[in-house]
Amino acid sequence: MLQKPKIIYLDNNATTRVDNSVLQAMLPFFTEDYANASSSHLFGLTVNEAVEVAHEQVADLIGGSPKEITFTSGATEAINLAIKGLVNHPKKHIVTVATEHKAVLDTCEWMEKQGFIITHLPVQSDGIIDLDVLETAVTEDTLLVCVMYANNETGVLQPIKQISEISHAKGALYMTDATQAVGKLPIDVSELGIDLMPLSAHKFYGPKGIGALYISATAKIKLDLQMHGGGHERKMRSGTLNVPGIVGLGKACEIASSEMQADSESIATLRNHLESGLLKIEGAFVNGNATHRLYNTTNICFPGANSEKLILALGNIAVSSGSACSAVTTEPSYVLKALGLSDADALSSIRFSLGRFTTYEEISCAIDRVTELVAQLRK
Repeated sequence: MLQKPKIIYLDNNATTRVDNSVLQAMLPFFTEDYANASSSHLFGLTVNEAVEVAHEQVADLIGGSPKEITFTSGATEAINLAIKGLVNHPKKHIVTVATEHKAVLDTCEWMEKQGFIITHLPVQSDGIIDLDVLETAVTEDTLLVCVMYANNETGVLQPIKQISEISHAKGALYMTDATQAVGKLPIDVSELGIDLMPLSAHKFYGPKGIGALYISATAKIKLDLQMHGGGHERKMRSGTLNVPGIVGLGKACEIASSEMQADSESIATLRNHLESGLLKIEGAFVNGNATHRLYNTTNICFPGANSEKLILALGNIAVSSGSACSAVTTEPSYVLKALGLSDADALSSIRFSLGRFTTYEEISCAIDRVTELVAQLRK
């Protein structure tokens, strides 16, 4: 029987491998501590204590309070709760950005059908918004500004603190989709002035199917519920709690708090090695700002080499041509198009996203294989 080739996984912005310590923390809640966390007997109360610990672990990572954390099924649900939860507010204007994740753009589109006016800001050629354009777009009638922390395709970081200051000066709330940033970057929601912030465990070595929404207590935000039922999660999100997932998210946050600095240094070194090797390919260039971006991400265009063909030819090397949350399509990435890329260049771009378990040997192998295949595809 032929042995399957070892997967070289360079698609960590799509999802990450669960850290073994996270898995070990979760296991007892499948087999031993399996009670419903909402039950009033001792067994249930004991399990509920683990849920409260997880609230604290998430809050500690982002500089919030445990009471400001609502567990959800992931970042997409958290985004829907944050935006749709404001549907009955008297203000009817939302400002967002052309390069936001589809979860934000599609939810804003739904809000538009409910009578809201949505302003989509452009980005500059490096993927960063123009703050002067933002300041003009936000008015006294603006309810919400939605600008993501780190872009999932390019890794580009937005000037979060300045955006929140501009938003608050006009009386608007500020939501940042921090799905790609939490667990990778130091975040203090109070210092940055963030009112609403979705996050997801599986982007930083936690399990899939669990996330959270940070809701600032200071901002006194009243959200209309999207999930009705038993009033779980302080009446913010009804439904029996996914205790193993919640425990896993909490543990992933705890690990991130202690290992973030070491991770950032080691992963950045590997990313830079990968990037310098791939940029030796004739005509190759980085998409987006090469300074203000996640340390684990590089999005590189290889003109003349179709990205989908390259991904298939790479076989055991897992990379991406865009967001894993967009349907498989031959259409060019709307994020890269917003940066000003032509259709041809957008369709010749690959996202490489590294993680805690990436090795130097894997990066060297990837450089050799991509270099070889790009040459073949161009022929």
